[in-house]
Amino acid sequence: MIERVKFGLVGYGTGGRVFHAPLIASAENIDFVGVVTTSEERRAQISEELPGVTAYDSIAALAADGVQAVAISTPAATHAALAYEAIAAGLAVVVDKPFALDAETARKLVTTAEEAGVPLTVYQNRRWDSDLLTIRKLMENGSLGTVRRFESRMERWAPDRLPKDAGGGTLLDFGSHLVDQALQLHGPATRVYAEVHGPDGGLDDDFFLALHHENGVESHLWGSWRQAGPGPRFRVSGTAGTYISALLDCQEDMLKAGRSPAKLGDRWGVEPEHRWGHLFRGATGAPVESCRGRWDTFYPAVASAVLGEGPLPVDPWDSVRAMEILDAARTSATQGVAVTL
Repeated sequence: MIERVKFGLVGYGTGGRVFHAPLIASAENIDFVGVVTTSEERRAQISEELPGVTAYDSIAALAADGVQAVAISTPAATHAALAYEAIAAGLAVVVDKPFALDAETARKLVTTAEEAGVPLTVYQNRRWDSDLLTIRKLMENGSLGTVRRFESRMERWAPDRLPKDAGGGTLLDFGSHLVDQALQLHGPATRVYAEVHGPDGGLDDDFFLALHHENGVESHLWGSWRQAGPGPRFRVSGTAGTYISALLDCQEDMLKAGRSPAKLGDRWGVEPEHRWGHLFRGATGAPVESCRGRWDTFYPAVASAVLGEGPLPVDPWDSVRAMEILDAARTSATQGVAVTL
């Protein structure tokens, strides 16, 4: 018998419903017990979409029913308060990105969890994107040589869809992923430069961020909701070759289409050949088979950590360091200067 962790979810908006619930429900070592929401509309959706999963009024009610861990997928400004509540109840916590609104809040939250002896991690699911895993493989096998420049974009054409408070603005929303990925591949950064655009009185909807890493790699990161001609998702340039991947990893589309790892098994996260990236050495490039995307490994790893059988999938201090860079990016954009970390 597999030992299973009783798991709850806080929030059933787009994030909770699309990006968390199917993956929690698919994990073999998790019992998906309930969702915290007071919305009658959301409760009706839970009843229809998650048979056997109960709607709760509060984290305290979840804890009283024996839940051991909880994922928080709510507006960004509520993440810290809800995480503190869960920690106080003795629950292991997964916090969606952006982890917090600033690095200081994130730092205090991690320290509080450590002092309480409660596991805390952050939902940096895009560490397991198909294209990112492929880039890591190419770096490890020497296909790129020494990487000099890393270009990464999350750009969309939706000028009428201003960023919602739930994401905290595009720099926090997309930037949380882009910065985390750059740090995972290339290590610590020593300098930050950023340009951030936002409508008067609204949240930022477009940014460019440049990182200089300790190892000499330059990361150029773009995030936008108003880019009519999105650039390639990744372009990674090294001394031996350049890898270009045009499209965003397929796992988001799979979830939005109602597919899940429970339904697809090993076919989950597999990119069709026409979506593969290309490795260039000159004017022509050859397709590179994409690694399977593995968002499905996140929640099983969390459950294993709760059971004391392995590490958390994301060290929360990694997210604190990413938040420090995003804080520095705002300073850079405001003052028009590069910021040394």
